[in-house]
Amino acid sequence: MKLLSVDDARARMLAEIVALPVERIALADSIGRVLAEEVRAVRDQPPFPASAMDGWAVRAADGPGALKIVGESAAGHGYEGRVGGGEAVRIFTGAAVPEGCDAIVIQEDATREGEAVRIPAVVAGSHLRPAGGDFRKDQALLEPGVRIDPWRLSLAASAGRAEVQVHRRPRVALLSTGEEIVEAPATPGAFQIYDSGAPALAAMIAGWGAAVTRAKPIRDQLEAVVEAMRSADAELIVTVGGASVGDHDLVRAAAEALGMSYRVESVAVRPGKPTFFGVLADGRRLLGLPGNPASAFVCAEMFLHPILSTYQGASPEPATIPAKLAQDLPANGPREHWMRAKLSYAGGEVVIRPYRDQDSSLVSVFAVSDALLRRLAGAPAVSAGDVVEALPLARA
Repeated sequence: MKLLSVDDARARMLAEIVALPVERIALADSIGRVLAEEVRAVRDQPPFPASAMDGWAVRAADGPGALKIVGESAAGHGYEGRVGGGEAVRIFTGAAVPEGCDAIVIQEDATREGEAVRIPAVVAGSHLRPAGGDFRKDQALLEPGVRIDPWRLSLAASAGRAEVQVHRRPRVALLSTGEEIVEAPATPGAFQIYDSGAPALAAMIAGWGAAVTRAKPIRDQLEAVVEAMRSADAELIVTVGGASVGDHDLVRAAAEALGMSYRVESVAVRPGKPTFFGVLADGRRLLGLPGNPASAFVCAEMFLHPILSTYQGASPEPATIPAKLAQDLPANGPREHWMRAKLSYAGGEVVIRPYRDQDSSLVSVFAVSDALLRRLAGAPAVSAGDVVEALPLARA
């Protein structure tokens, strides 16, 4: 089988993926979805000069001195009149600054004397939020391709949006194979283990914005694997296990029985060499991941995440960062190596330390990792303090 580099394999996969159709949904339901339109402001925010503090709205030229209290301005209930010389208005945070006022004296700095308030000298513009200080009418606030999070939802809401257009969620069917795996709470046999890969991958897929259906583990029988693939109602089928070429690895044979055309046969990556990708005769895409959990998780970050991002109209590129290496590392072999690692911060710099044991079956190491350290194929030895490439992993 032809080995492709990680970058080449990803490019070939993404060449087969197009953004899904657009739908309009309530803004309140849009967390995690990817915008398919530009969000523009329908008016200035704030739409009027507003107070940043509780206190008194005044004319700066009138301080210091005692001013006549002529009214009150609260959030949602502004003072309607115009403030003249020697006058002040009681005001609260977020309220509109009355016409004629150009400064706010905070309440701690003023003294009320019956129907008057004594203020110190004040500078024009003090504690005052100008109209349009956050954004202006017709300003582009959110661009297509950004994923809605609580902060972006807040921005769209402040622009007056109740609905947004987003790309439809990709439908993913997750199939795991292998006689050796069972699902809790079943009791494993003498030669079986609990399925740890598929539950985690299902959570990853959902977290990356897709709608995932997960089948029960499939027996190592070709007919069973073929039927599971045939009946999967999804744009993308993701298989876990059975991706290699052993006597009990049936996923490739099942896919070929359904007319799959390979786009990626194998990847020069560690862990995850058996990963493959193709298009079935009916047009559905299939990504085959290795059965070892670490291999599956690494290749999910390398390939599955970008695929799902592309379906949703978002950028597919993994967001790596530079980090200083905490220890020496020997020269790398012929396959690109993505090492599970831990990030820390020292002296304003990001430091990364790979774990000693990188065995692809170790779920415990992945559970404490918060980054992957990238080492290119054939990379020379590196020393502590050298700058390397790191991919931070999402951790709550």
